[in-house]
Amino acid sequence: MSGSFASVASSGVVQGVIIGATLAFLTTILILDAVAKSETRTVNGWSSIQKAGQPGNGLLVRAALQKALPVVNVFEEAAYWTASVDGAGKRFSGEHVYRLHFLPGQLPPNDAFWSLTATDTVGYMVSNPIGRSSVDDHSGLVTNADGSVDILLQPQEPSGPAQNWLPIPTGRFKLMLRAYLPGVPIVDGSYEVPPVVQVS
Repeated sequence: MSGSFASVASSGVVQGVIIGATLAFLTTILILDAVAKSETRTVNGWSSIQKAGQPGNGLLVRAALQKALPVVNVFEEAAYWTASVDGAGKRFSGEHVYRLHFLPGQLPPNDAFWSLTATDTVGYMVSNPIGRSSVDDHSGLVTNADGSVDILLQPQEPSGPAQNWLPIPTGRFKLMLRAYLPGVPIVDGSYEVPPVVQVS
């Protein structure tokens, strides 16, 4: 028996199966990534997938979106945007200071709440001096004189209002913005998250 197995293994059959399976796996990944990209809408550096979680998606689309955004609600229940670059297309780095500026009345419309979270590039929360990993509509954000809101993204505590500060890692990072029970402008696609701007 062992001689037969050795004979098969040395014949190239096993190597062929392994190579074929590997190529099939890599091809599947490329196809799923391409489908997910085609379903992704990116504006101002923020990407969202409105069809994620919808029961009417075909098998291929479901698989692709599940890989891109595992275990998410349908967009009408929870809208998700992710960003790893600023409005100019440059990758986020904790070496810089950023600002996310919402015009008056332009915070994410919702019937529940919204939150902005900073993580490392894998998606894990990062420790910081004040133990804050996100800001949201219950953070007591201070508005500017014109009613606009600035969220400050930097590793060190800013000179401005601390409640408007979202600490970021010192290295690469990404952001996720969520709106639960999003308002009509989000669901119909007319709402756009403003760009994250590098200020220093």
